[in-house]
Amino acid sequence: MIRVSASQSPLFGSVADVAERLAEVGYLASTAVATTVYLADRLGKPLLVEGPAGVGKTELAKAVAEATKSELVRLQCYEGIDEARALYEWNHAKQLLRITAGQGTQSWDETRDDVFSEEFLLPRPLLTAIRRADPTVLLVDEMDKADVEVEGLLLEVLSDFQVSIPEMGTVTATRRPFALLTSNSTRELSEALKRRCLFLHLDFPDADLERRIVLSRVPELAESLVDALVRTVRVLRGLELRKSPSVAETIDWGRTLLALGMDTLDDDAVRTTLGVVLKHQSDQVKAAAELRLN
Repeated sequence: MIRVSASQSPLFGSVADVAERLAEVGYLASTAVATTVYLADRLGKPLLVEGPAGVGKTELAKAVAEATKSELVRLQCYEGIDEARALYEWNHAKQLLRITAGQGTQSWDETRDDVFSEEFLLPRPLLTAIRRADPTVLLVDEMDKADVEVEGLLLEVLSDFQVSIPEMGTVTATRRPFALLTSNSTRELSEALKRRCLFLHLDFPDADLERRIVLSRVPELAESLVDALVRTVRVLRGLELRKSPSVAETIDWGRTLLALGMDTLDDDAVRTTLGVVLKHQSDQVKAAAELRLN
């Protein structure tokens, strides 16, 4: 069994260090976000980030990886994902070829030890992250889309950062990855999983923060146009839409106006480019009525 190094150094030196280094890679973090990231790193605990789609949960994991020069290992969850896709599986075709080649020259015990060895193991994201000796950010994205059974699989991983492989024994991390789980809250996660994590709720940013985010990503835009964009997006988010505009879509809208050479967000500009932020026809109809677009 491989043990975790007790002398593992933290990724960040302080809350201010988190905020500064995330800002350097384009992620403007609030004090609450920076504090929670710092604690997750310092305490060696996974971080569960919940909130609506498009508020920057996945981007936070990417920013932490970039800011700390860590490798990002991503497990994208979906309905029906199983242990073989999340943890590891065996290369059955290669095993069968080795068994066939060894017939008559090896005993079954020798063949079994051979085919259940590292050569035939196909590591998936969880095992890959645990076995890495270099700084690693493990992103378990959209955890709420996975079945409850996958949560049980994660309990061992998130408690002790170890994986049990019956044929090979237990693999325990030499260096704990910075683990970040995201959820859009489409279903309630188990209490057992939540107990193992620090918790952070992310919502859409306030107007001032979103304005600063857009200006940092599209600095060529006039501040007056950014103000108009942010005001309009906040109106849209106040409607009962199928899908509210994300922060990324606000940024895309700004880039769209810049590409089209538009310097004001008048009715014509909104009508022409509304599809950048609203991807459902019913949402566009509702928005057009609210904004009184002809």
